[in-house]
Amino acid sequence: MTTKAEKQHMGKVAALGCIACYLMGDSGTPAELHHPRSGQGRGQRAGNFDVIPLCPAHHRGTHHPAVPSIHLSKQAFIERFGTEAALLTLVRQLIGAEEAA
Repeated sequence: MTTKAEKQHMGKVAALGCIACYLMGDSGTPAELHHPRSGQGRGQRAGNFDVIPLCPAHHRGTHHPAVPSIHLSKQAFIERFGTEAALLTLVRQLIGAEEAA
């Protein structure tokens, strides 16, 4: 079950818009939340405080292969935008949640 604090945090993250679009100079692109799997156990994902906002193109690959997405072309995505850990750090800085790390 998602807690009130998790919901509030996820709302702040989603309100940032897609972090990949942000890095390309296009802030505010509507985003869905990506739960990184790096560093998690097999078949597990990160918790709700460790989410990254990505638009459908950068998340699920709705414009694949023209736009690198975390799920369909992860290596190309990482080469262009950085690792999930680096993006998570940036997201936390942007929402002022460094202490949540």
